[in-house]
Amino acid sequence: MADQRLEVWCAGKDWCPITTTTTLIGRKWHPVILHRLLENGPLGFNDLKTEVDGISSKVLSDSLEDLEEKGFITRHVVNDKPVRVSYELTDLGESLEVVIFAMRDWGMEHLKPPEPT
Repeated sequence: MADQRLEVWCAGKDWCPITTTTTLIGRKWHPVILHRLLENGPLGFNDLKTEVDGISSKVLSDSLEDLEEKGFITRHVVNDKPVRVSYELTDLGESLEVVIFAMRDWGMEHLKPPEPT
């Protein structure tokens, strides 16, 4: 995985790795999708939509496409008829485990739980 390094777009700055990382995974639903795949392993589209409560099908589809383009997940066709796909983390995606779980742990420690609706 050492040869699979990603481009930094502002090389030479000490804050660049942070900015680049947040640019790669910082869209609203990306960390949640990565977290669900880390917790559950490979999931189909409908299972992911259930796990990521509140996301629309379009946004989930766009987010999965973006995460795949960036090399964090892979898409596998499970069945041709009817077409079913499964999404799973790549080695690069799995390498984010410490980051995603640290975000979860920080939030659990420092954020108030949501008010019941």
